[in-house]
Parts: sequence; structure tokens; C-alpha cells
Amino acid sequence: MPTAEIITIGTEILLGEIVDTNTRYLARTLRDLGIDLYRTTTIGDNIARIAETLRAAMDRAQIILTTGGLGPTVDDPTREAVARALGVALEYHPELWEQITARVSRYGRSPTKNQKRQAYLPKGAIPIPNPVGTAPGFIAKFSPPSRREEGTVEGVVIALPGVPREMEYLFEHTVIPYLQQHFALHHVIKVRTLHTAGVGESWIDERIGDLENLANPTVGLAAHAGIVDVRITAKAENEAEARRMIAEIETLVRERLGTVLFGADDETLEEVTLRSLARRGWNLAALESGLEGALARRLRPLGVPVEEVSPEESALAPALEALRERHQASVALGIVFRPGEELLIEQGLLTPQGTQTRRLTYGGHPRNVPRWAVNTALDWLRHTAEEE
Repeated sequence: MPTAEIITIGTEILLGEIVDTNTRYLARTLRDLGIDLYRTTTIGDNIARIAETLRAAMDRAQIILTTGGLGPTVDDPTREAVARALGVALEYHPELWEQITARVSRYGRSPTKNQKRQAYLPKGAIPIPNPVGTAPGFIAKFSPPSRREEGTVEGVVIALPGVPREMEYLFEHTVIPYLQQHFALHHVIKVRTLHTAGVGESWIDERIGDLENLANPTVGLAAHAGIVDVRITAKAENEAEARRMIAEIETLVRERLGTVLFGADDETLEEVTLRSLARRGWNLAALESGLEGALARRLRPLGVPVEEVSPEESALAPALEALRERHQASVALGIVFRPGEELLIEQGLLTPQGTQTRRLTYGGHPRNVPRWAVNTALDWLRHTAEEE
């Protein structure tokens, strides 16, 4: 099974001027192809440093994917850096120049002189024409000394444009079929993520720690503010087998964790909570204070009215009663955060069964208070709605 590395090229990424979304896309796609990704790197527009990074990657991995640096300007260094890493010269591809010229002419323009740089690739590289942009990609094979055993498949450096839509198009239409054929890929990797709320990472680890030592499927934890994810990853010959392997472990996890589990994969706590309310025939209105709109951002897109109140309004229970009357709601939820040394959060819940209030203190970073307060309140509401 080949291993991969991703090298994202662009000084603008290092400076934080743009966000790198390409790595996430490539990582998830490689995972689904059954290719192990062990390292990702971001590097600026410097030929020497890129070439050095490439040489190191070629000693570790069979597939090196680069994004960015394929434009027409002098600060687009990927072509020259790959050539230097491979110890070859750049060579001109007239067919690429024809494609670039034709592409630019669609906009009623003629290509500029510097765009001809994009028709030069490392000697021996396989061009990847770009029908959705002007920057062609390329595939360059390599065979470092550490892997020159008989029968070993050559490694590849695959250079792709940095524009996300162009990169994705070339990867899906050209690179994936090439990788499947070149490396005879037959495995798939599937991931199932289970979401929990109301408990900490250590509580979960005590109950499923033995599963975290499995080799395949693997089980890992990822803690967030008020939510802990349990990630199950399986590698198999086909998707059906991977799903079967995941299902076996998921059954064990669900048996051990019980009701702290609220959803899986793309399900959110707010969506699951509102479904629980709907099963009871309840509708919801909410209020918040001191959370900078954190509750509103979660509930308003789902059609729930959310009001913001002053933190000086200390009587939460009457405020919830008035809120319920204004919106003709079955349930009213309130969260008030009063910043201070203690990081005190007051939560209130008014349902047809009565009114409850509680005070919580948060021990983490103050910036995480809004998310933690919302998650704990929604989980409280979820459990209340699911009680018989």
C-alpha cells in the first residue's frame, strides 16, 4: 500500500492571507482510496526550500501531491523546484502552449509572454491538461536509492494548481484514475465519527480504552468544547467490508457509552435536539446573553427564534416565561454568561413539565465559554426531551 505526503506551496498561506482548503480535500480523498497519509507540509514560494522538501518526501513516500505555484509569474516556483529535486531540466511542451492559448482566447484575450512558463515541465513529466483553467499540472516519476528494489513501483510527484476548483477537477478526472492504475489500488478506508456530549474525554477513555488499541479498525478520540468525538476508521478490500468492520466496533461503542452518544458523522447536536423535541410535539424559543450570538448562530438557521437579553436581567425563570408567551412556544431555553474570574454560566429550561435552572462554572479558556455553554445547554434539553 503506497503512502502519501501533501506539500502545499504558497507564501500567502504561510502569512495567513488565505486558508488552505486543498489539504483537507486531498486528505479525505486519499483516505477513501485506501492511501495512508503520514505528513502534510506548507512551504513558501522558494525554489530551494521546495526542492529540499520534495527530496525528503521522496525518501519517505511513494505519492507526493503538491498544490500551488503553477501560475505564470516569477513567484510560481513549483515546476523549477520539482525539476531541481529530480535533477532534470525543464522542457517545453508546445501542445500545452496551444491549450493555454486557446483557453485564454475564450476571454477575448491573447496570452502574455510570461504565461509561456506554464508550458515548461520537468523533463519526462506527464502533462495534466487543465480544461477549467490556464495552469496545467503534471506527473513526474521518481525512484530514490532507498527504493530501487526489483519490482518496486516508481513513486510520483503530482503537481496540481492551487485554485481549489481547478485542483479538485484535475484530481478527480485525471489523478485518481492514474493512481488506481499505477499503484493497483484495491483498498478503501472509511471513517465513522460518533458524537458524544455531557462527558469528558477521560470518562469515555475509561469505557472504550481497549478499543483504542485496535489496529484495524482504529478508534480515536477528539475533544471539543462540550463535545467529544469517537472516530472509527477501517481499511478493507472494498467499501462493504469496511462498513461491516466499522459496524461491529460501533455496536460496542454504543453499548458502552449509551445515551451520551447523540449522533454520527454530519449530525449536529442542535439538529438531534430539535428532532427529540419534535417527537414530543414541542417547539422551542431561546434567549442568550453574553455569548456573542453563539446560540443564535446554531438555532436560527433551523427556524428557532433566539433573543438576546441584557446580562443584568438576573431573573432567568421569569424571562423564560415571558419568552415562551411571546413566541407561543412549548419550551424555552436560556443561557446567560456573566464574565468574571469564575466564568459563571446560568442555564434555564422551561418545558410543559416545569421550570429548571442551574449554574455551571467553566474551567477552560474563556474564549471557549460560548461554545461550551451552548453545547451543555442543548444536551440538557436533549436529555429532557428524551425522558419518558
